[in-house]
Amino acid sequence: MNAVLSPLAEIPSPTRGVWDLGPIPLRAYALCIVLGIVAACYIADRRLRARGAPPWVILDVAIWAVPFGIVGARLYHVITSPEAYFGENGSFIKAFKIWEGGLGIWGGIAAGALGAYIACRRLNLPFAMTADALAVALPVAQALGRWGNWFNNELYGKPTSLPWGLEVYNWDSEHGRALEAGGQPIVLGVFHPTFLYESLWCIGVAVAVWLLDRRYRFGRGRAFALYVMLYTVGRFWVELLRIDDAHHVLGMRLNNWTSIVVFAAALVYFLRVKGPQEFVTYDEDNRISVVGAEPAEPAETAAEGEPKELEAPDPEKEPDPKKDPEPEKEPEPARAAQAEETKETQG
Repeated sequence: MNAVLSPLAEIPSPTRGVWDLGPIPLRAYALCIVLGIVAACYIADRRLRARGAPPWVILDVAIWAVPFGIVGARLYHVITSPEAYFGENGSFIKAFKIWEGGLGIWGGIAAGALGAYIACRRLNLPFAMTADALAVALPVAQALGRWGNWFNNELYGKPTSLPWGLEVYNWDSEHGRALEAGGQPIVLGVFHPTFLYESLWCIGVAVAVWLLDRRYRFGRGRAFALYVMLYTVGRFWVELLRIDDAHHVLGMRLNNWTSIVVFAAALVYFLRVKGPQEFVTYDEDNRISVVGAEPAEPAETAAEGEPKELEAPDPEKEPDPKKDPEPEKEPEPARAAQAEETKETQG
């Protein structure tokens, strides 16, 4: 497929996605995913600490959530694109070659949530609170991870003549490099950089959820539901631009239908579930105790004109010279006259 090259400029694609460090292949796709995971853990840790959780408890959650998420994301991709692995020209062994690309976000979120739930139960950490902490972290991870698709020359959109069109090469996924002719990469054409569109959208989602959560203080997983709604809106229109092979249902890509269903489920949850933010505390051994909702604001003083309850005096309390002034003493001559009168009465 050839596209009209833009006369102004194009975004070039990398000609290599793998660098060999001796016997160890260093894959850009994997590096982008790892960088996203690191960024997500840092952001989620900051948000969990603000709710009283011990430092870096998110790492205990990530030990479960990340492997579950990667396996789930790969399974979703293989199930929804089976021809490459089980078709006539498919190879089952390629299903395990995750470095060649192919991770489905829907499977990653679903399986990752299961792993996070198991970890939270073991840690006595509220799952909904953890999900709300991840509501800002996950879109940042997705934004960084999408650059792995750029290194793999994959998941681009329709041909375009826009100045930010992506120049895509004929790619050898087995060895992670562009095919060449005469020492130059073979250019397929210039296409919409859907990886860049989705990356920028995810950054916008993270900022929006962060700002709205600061303003409205969502609890019980509502910040996570908001992230899901905003992400699916962007994913829907990005999918409309993509031209890679995909299953279609009623004339629309499967991922578009998935976006609609997931958006509706998140919206119902966001509207029906109410409640304040959850908070926790922990002891010197990092054992977590749930303390419930955010502490109430201090009681306001009585309105002007309303009677205030008087405190009973404490006999053991030291008198405060400012609040409890000593009674006025009688003048010295008056006391002397009173003593003389008492003496005459007794006589």
